[in-house]
Amino acid sequence: MAPMKKDTRLTFRVSSDLKRDVEAIAVREGQSVARICEAFIMAGSDAYKRQGTKFLRLMLGRLGTKTTD
Repeated sequence: MAPMKKDTRLTFRVSSDLKRDVEAIAVREGQSVARICEAFIMAGSDAYKRQGTKFLRLMLGRLGTKTTD
């Protein structure tokens, strides 16, 4: 698989606890925080492509976010 061209930014806010968790994972894995976040986002995107709304509703439920129907 060829590397993807990185041509834009994605910026969003997260809880301090989540940031600490991701930073700890990055240190443990010897990777940058950005690379860990990108891997997690890609994994979530792949799961959504396979499972669709079922996956997204499960994850949004964990965030405590309401969905609109």
